[in-house]
Amino acid sequence: MDELLLKQLAAILEGELYWDQKMRILYATDASAYRELPLAVAIPRSVTDLSNLIAFAAEHGTSLIPRAAGTSLAGQVVGHGIVVDISRHFTDILELNAAEKWVRVQPGVIRDELNTFLQPHGLYFGPETSTANRAMIGGMVGNNSCGSNSLIYRSTREHCLEIDALLSDGSAVTFKALSFDAFCEKCEQQDLEGMLYREIRSMLGDYQNQEHIRREFPKPTIDRRNTGYALDMLLDSDPFMAGAEPFNFCKLLCGSEGTLAFITSIKLNLVDRPVKPSGLLCIHFADVAEALEANLIALKHKPLVSELMDHYILECTKNNIQQARNSFFVEGDPGAILVVEYDGDDIADIKRKVALVEADMRAGGLGYSFPLVLGSDKKRVWDLRKAGLGLLSNTPGDNKPVAVIEDTAVDVRDLPAYIAEFNKILAEQGLYSVHYAHAATGELHLRPIINLKTKEGNAQFRLVATQIAQLVKRYGGSLSGEHGDGRLRGEFIALMLGEHNYKLLKDIKRTWDPKGIFNPGKIVDTAPMNSSLRYDPEKPAKAIKSVFRYNGQSILQHAEQCNGSGDCRKTELSGGTMCPSYMATRNEQDTTRARANMLREMLTTSTERNPFDHEEIKEVMDLCLSCKGCKSECPSSVDMAKLKADFLQAYYDSNGVPFRSWMIGHVDQMTKLVSHFPKLYNWAVGNSWTSGVMKRILGFASERSIPTVGEVSLRKWFTDRAQLNSRDKPNRQVYFFFDEFTNYNDVEVGKKAILLLERLGYQVLNVPHAFSGRGLLSKGFLREARKLAKANVRRFAKLLNEEVCLVAVEPSTILTFRDEYVDLVQEDLIEEAKYTAKYALTIEEFLLREKRAGRIGPEQFTNQEKEVLLHTHCQQKAWGLQPTVAEVLAVPSGYSVKNIPSGCCGMAGSFGYEEEHYKISQDIGELVLFPAIRAKAEGVVVAAPGASCRHQIQDGVQERAYHPVEILYDALKT
Repeated sequence: MDELLLKQLAAILEGELYWDQKMRILYATDASAYRELPLAVAIPRSVTDLSNLIAFAAEHGTSLIPRAAGTSLAGQVVGHGIVVDISRHFTDILELNAAEKWVRVQPGVIRDELNTFLQPHGLYFGPETSTANRAMIGGMVGNNSCGSNSLIYRSTREHCLEIDALLSDGSAVTFKALSFDAFCEKCEQQDLEGMLYREIRSMLGDYQNQEHIRREFPKPTIDRRNTGYALDMLLDSDPFMAGAEPFNFCKLLCGSEGTLAFITSIKLNLVDRPVKPSGLLCIHFADVAEALEANLIALKHKPLVSELMDHYILECTKNNIQQARNSFFVEGDPGAILVVEYDGDDIADIKRKVALVEADMRAGGLGYSFPLVLGSDKKRVWDLRKAGLGLLSNTPGDNKPVAVIEDTAVDVRDLPAYIAEFNKILAEQGLYSVHYAHAATGELHLRPIINLKTKEGNAQFRLVATQIAQLVKRYGGSLSGEHGDGRLRGEFIALMLGEHNYKLLKDIKRTWDPKGIFNPGKIVDTAPMNSSLRYDPEKPAKAIKSVFRYNGQSILQHAEQCNGSGDCRKTELSGGTMCPSYMATRNEQDTTRARANMLREMLTTSTERNPFDHEEIKEVMDLCLSCKGCKSECPSSVDMAKLKADFLQAYYDSNGVPFRSWMIGHVDQMTKLVSHFPKLYNWAVGNSWTSGVMKRILGFASERSIPTVGEVSLRKWFTDRAQLNSRDKPNRQVYFFFDEFTNYNDVEVGKKAILLLERLGYQVLNVPHAFSGRGLLSKGFLREARKLAKANVRRFAKLLNEEVCLVAVEPSTILTFRDEYVDLVQEDLIEEAKYTAKYALTIEEFLLREKRAGRIGPEQFTNQEKEVLLHTHCQQKAWGLQPTVAEVLAVPSGYSVKNIPSGCCGMAGSFGYEEEHYKISQDIGELVLFPAIRAKAEGVVVAAPGASCRHQIQDGVQERAYHPVEILYDALKT
């Protein structure tokens, strides 16, 4: 299309329109295996924008692809037209009627955030996808989403009361339940809306059509029937069935995947928020077949939920930091686990119910372990289950569990026999499938392991889809239970519903959208399902060098672990750290997913000698704070901080090193230099004129304060003091890591740490060592950082053991031993690096270990009462150490600790200093951290282990934050 036309369209939109290569790449895929560059990307701000987009598409022969969170698994939001992203601005909750139990929302409202809004009113929107903390209501309507609780709440369709939409001619309509008379009145309208009602009256009033629909559509006993347009649902309404519920076109739009109209608002039915306590009976089985037989017994006891996880999912949890912790309930090595939820009047009632379930199953020889999970631990179980999709991407290599037949649904009583036949078909091809999800409602997510990068894998992809579609048809099932048809299953709808019914679907599409404006190529007239994939088997894989190692993978394979599930699109209301820049901007390009997609695209399609030499990669990496949140919170464990560092090293190789990056990367050398004249330096950075000059030279924000240096370095203070100190040494010893930040800048914090350790009975040891290289790592100087890693590993590998550990004050520096060093050192040092990593602890970890060993206790501290408000460093959160810091701070008996539910503080080393990043660093701080500190009561102490976090708090809210060792030192008994 002529670029001039796109410029003319952009000029009349209130929102934005992009057609640059970067944005087209970022919106070329979703959570599916499909990829196609769109014509452009629109970010509309108003319904008027949507009207203008529809008019433009109609006039110029292009199409619109509605997109919310972009987590579709069947390629629903992949296409060649204009992607219309409603997730930025169509996010308002418009109206709530608590008395009548309904709410009206725009399509970009996030499901979990809607329920947060409804909580004070005691109301609840029931359907819950595994992506509920980022899935949007518009997307849930488009796919007719349900989830693990569909046994109780069924699907979005059952809760959709009204839909406001724009039709293909631009007219605004409201679809809702209509009486017989109102339906007839609609048929009399002489406009497109009237034509829709007349056509459906003619189509469903035809006896032959009725017979075909009732004979060929999935069994009515399957709630999760989501194949094609829901003509069977409309047929079961008045005026086509006497005494049935009123006709409502919302039933058709739910599951229509944006192919019929553009939704502008949705009125939803609400239910009372569940108040009864519940428990999760986590039943362990030898294999999936046994679990499915037991599922039928579980259902007789009327559970709320019954979800399956097979051994493959459970094995994947071991490679993810967060999900490994959530596997606390797993006993032994089960072949499958059913998570079955029962509620009751109280805990005793729940235990009575689950005892009956266990007795029934044991009587049938089913199950070998029956742990019951209660209270807050239930969330950890569900978090593990919801992470299933992402966890599957952890599989190393190019053979991956593929979403090809993962959404089939059959009558739950047919499920054991269906799965047996299913697995037999796969076994004949030498394949094995992952099994997980919704056992209660006859839908398991089944993913065979295929290499889509090969011609053989591409052909197998298609063969498996065809054979399983035929199997589902034999069982009267639905090829899609909740994920929709999209590009993946549309080709098989004629097989599933019969040619006669498929023609009816095409008639529906033609009447509603005669020019093919709305999301063409989905549900009907779909291209072959093994075309337009992310991977082109005709192109051989490139050998791409990296400095880091990626757990037996190439750097490209590590980026490809991102399957697009969009966990990085959750907001600050969901908690966690990933992804701080997206939380502040709500721009897709600032997600971990976007960065992984861009790397995958460029590393596979680049014609440059250096495939990293692309400005598009640099632009999407720009707002990555290297917080490490993705390392633990992304179920696929995509470590974007490592990927960014590798990219920067390669980019410098082609483009040279920017002055500021060199200065920040070599901060240890720079600080060492200025430490020789501390008074002059501190005066210069404290003086507004000289500090202003320095900031302009460095490209730092004028609003920032620059850290000062100590008059004497920590190491010099320690060495001089040690020479003077000749008292007897304690038996317990610990090595102290003099990191570059504590050694020069936070000297007083370092002194308190050493004095605290000594007062608690430990001899603090010092050996000459290299600095951590944290600055080098953050700015991509990996080959230089490798030298420091090598030196430190060799220095400490022979000194550390179970009795003598290495501790440091600054979390990001000591965690390099556990994280980057292991993947950075040369091959001959890997085992030594892994050994050293075991004994490299943050000082809080060390103190907690000693407390639990009985060597540190409350008796050594004051019993004075004090409240502490804690913000932990991002990398501590990534390693699951926030509870560690909180527990250590609570060792003094009178100290109470409250965690701030913040993610990243926004400073992230040098990021928040940099002029172009200052505002977003403040925006990130304002999400949770700054308001929490401003709201604290007088006398409450703020704790923050990270030096950059303390600096951000000081600059952002003018509040002194203390390192935990300072708080504990001051709490020691005199």
